[in-house]
Amino acid sequence: MPRLHPLRLGPFAKPLRFLRRQLPPLNFITVHYAYFFAVCLLSAIIFWGANTPQTTVRVSFADSLFLTVSAMTLAGLNTVNLRELNTFQQILLFLLIMLGSAIWVSAFVVHVRKRAFERKFADVIEARKQKRRGRSRSRSGLRSWSKGRRSTEVAQDVVVDEKIGDNQTSESNGSDESHKDDDGQEIPKPYTALDGGDDMHELSRDLTPPARRGGPEMNGLSSLTGDVISDSGSEPAVSPNLERAGITFAGDTRFIRGQQPPHTSQPARRRGSNLFNMQGVGARPSSRIGPSWPMTAPTAYSQAVDAAMSHAPAKGKADIAQYFDSVGGWIARNSQFHNLSEKEREKLGGYEYRAVSFLAWVVPIYFVLWQLLGCIGCAAWVALNQPDTARANGLSPWWVGAFNAVSAFNNSGMSLLDANMTAFQTGYYLLITMSLLILAGNTCYPIFLRVIVWCMWKTLTSSRYFVGEQWDERANTLRFLLDHPRRCYTNLFPSQHTWWLLAAVIVLNGTDWAAFEILNIHNEALNSTLPPNVRVIDGLFQAFAVRSGGFYVVSIPTLRISLQVLYVVMMYISVYPVVITMRNSNVYEERSLGIYAEDNPDDSAQEPADPRTASKPPANPPERPSSGPGLLLRRALTLRDTLTKPKESNSHFVRHQLRAQLAHDAWSIVLALILIMILENPSFVANPSVFSVFNFLFEIVSAYGCVGISVGVPWAAYSFCGTWGTTSKLILCAVMLRGRHRGLPVAIDKAVLLPGREEEGWGGGMEEEDGRIRVARTMSRGRGERRVEG
Repeated sequence: MPRLHPLRLGPFAKPLRFLRRQLPPLNFITVHYAYFFAVCLLSAIIFWGANTPQTTVRVSFADSLFLTVSAMTLAGLNTVNLRELNTFQQILLFLLIMLGSAIWVSAFVVHVRKRAFERKFADVIEARKQKRRGRSRSRSGLRSWSKGRRSTEVAQDVVVDEKIGDNQTSESNGSDESHKDDDGQEIPKPYTALDGGDDMHELSRDLTPPARRGGPEMNGLSSLTGDVISDSGSEPAVSPNLERAGITFAGDTRFIRGQQPPHTSQPARRRGSNLFNMQGVGARPSSRIGPSWPMTAPTAYSQAVDAAMSHAPAKGKADIAQYFDSVGGWIARNSQFHNLSEKEREKLGGYEYRAVSFLAWVVPIYFVLWQLLGCIGCAAWVALNQPDTARANGLSPWWVGAFNAVSAFNNSGMSLLDANMTAFQTGYYLLITMSLLILAGNTCYPIFLRVIVWCMWKTLTSSRYFVGEQWDERANTLRFLLDHPRRCYTNLFPSQHTWWLLAAVIVLNGTDWAAFEILNIHNEALNSTLPPNVRVIDGLFQAFAVRSGGFYVVSIPTLRISLQVLYVVMMYISVYPVVITMRNSNVYEERSLGIYAEDNPDDSAQEPADPRTASKPPANPPERPSSGPGLLLRRALTLRDTLTKPKESNSHFVRHQLRAQLAHDAWSIVLALILIMILENPSFVANPSVFSVFNFLFEIVSAYGCVGISVGVPWAAYSFCGTWGTTSKLILCAVMLRGRHRGLPVAIDKAVLLPGREEEGWGGGMEEEDGRIRVARTMSRGRGERRVEG
């Protein structure tokens, strides 16, 4: 086969390499951006090309792009009245709202991961078949070579059932012998790499040259006695000070993959210097998949860390025993499984695959049923109770109700009616139904999904109709999904995080509802048209809609300015409850942030209660060695019992996530506000009351938060941004796209990484390394406390 030579680019090679280094890495976030860019651009072309002579208004390409981006990102702002669009354009927006849904994207990710699991299983099966075929070929090759013939194929993975017989005795007597091929020329004896069981370890070392065995034998020293050995590996050398060329190592050096020694600064490797951080909000630009530290020689400190990792804490071992038997495995913070063997990792992968397979049909059913039932309920109510409202806008009542239901579930806020939801201020059923859809499709989706899984698990474990091994396996899968949901799905959280999310939803929505009722007291512009009973229900609906729903049941300019400011804040933090919970429950949260929890035992730190006595030594200090591996080992074995109870509060990670999110959001909004105010300065000079800075800020925050509420303009029914210039609209499109991606998980997230990659496969290298880093940090702090006490 002819050899393919690389393409010679000449003077363009260096610029192309530079451009390639600036490109972001291929991960979940970059693929998500590419998906949105491609769909928005393609749909904008189709939308613009769908203009017909019969259309009431001909939509420009800039407005077409804005509307498609607004629908895809679920921002819900519109620069033209949607009722003036033709039916095809309305249907296209209807489909884009569903394609941009967070649940739709997460369901797609689940199916991709399910397929990746299946490919991984197929690769494992094929590898085992290849290994079995390799064993048979290796056995035949060894037999033929033992008879004096040259072996034509040497397998890499060979399991030898018994040592070589009498016909190979001449080979074991020395390594200086040579063999002749068919031409009579001498060939050196080949060293076969044997990978067998523990009982064949000595045979493996006998057939491996000493220079390749690793450890002290690389320097010609015996691994047992430390004496100098000869090249044959059988007799000691004459002189212990034998000169050797090349690099030599100390006699106690072992070359294994280990943890970076403490207090050693190791610069993190990164892939060039990207212009944009595509690792996720709060994540380090240098965070990456796979082990972070190089191969180092073990020390007493690292051996103590390994000892702590090899002993399972009582609670962690009891937790893991619910799913499978493990010799030394245990569960640590954020559902990290440590100290598992390869077989145990495969069992863990089996649980994850069954959980992902379960989600692969539950999530799509949830997505379809909520919208289907919502469309039927809302459309039937509009058609039976207020059909004239839809017909006055030239629309079908059934189409209006169905569009509003889908828009509510996906939290878009788009409505085909010019008046949005102000036309249904007294429709209690419609307002309550759409409020439930708003919660089910966004903030409360993880809560509702966990309730569904929990109910199914309780049914399987308590009903006498579901008995048998198959049903027990399904119940165990649901139990695993409830205990460790973030290993399988981005929008399903553990129990503690789910309760926290529910509390946040109640507090924020309760604050919006109370503020609507209290701040609008004596507001004649609002109270003159709404009786108290209607105002209560409308205030509740507006509280649900203002954070993400995007609908408005009252005209926003008629509200108190203090309430409008509160709405700006609520739109700004609309995504925070879900996204902070998502990132705080990430299995690899510490790795993505570069911050690791320090676990401190409750009973062994011996910290004085009064901080003023912290520096005073105890009256009768116990006798103990001041240093050495023995102390480190005992310290490590004490620390490992509390690895599942971190001393450092979880609020430290929450505060870090909040600071990162605020910093990520603030500069985007400020930069967009400055640029748009520069471009729209003539409008501000002509009409400062309508084109005020606050109105611009309200619109930008609504777009960035993907909410869709707008202050509007007095002379039109579309959003306030409909009066802006083309460049300002394009800037707002960029704001909507960036805001839509602020709620994504970080790139290093167990629920979006594909199994089957070498770094993330069954080996669990990242989890094991995170555990060692956490233990090492704990031991380092413990040693520091001992120095203070001494």
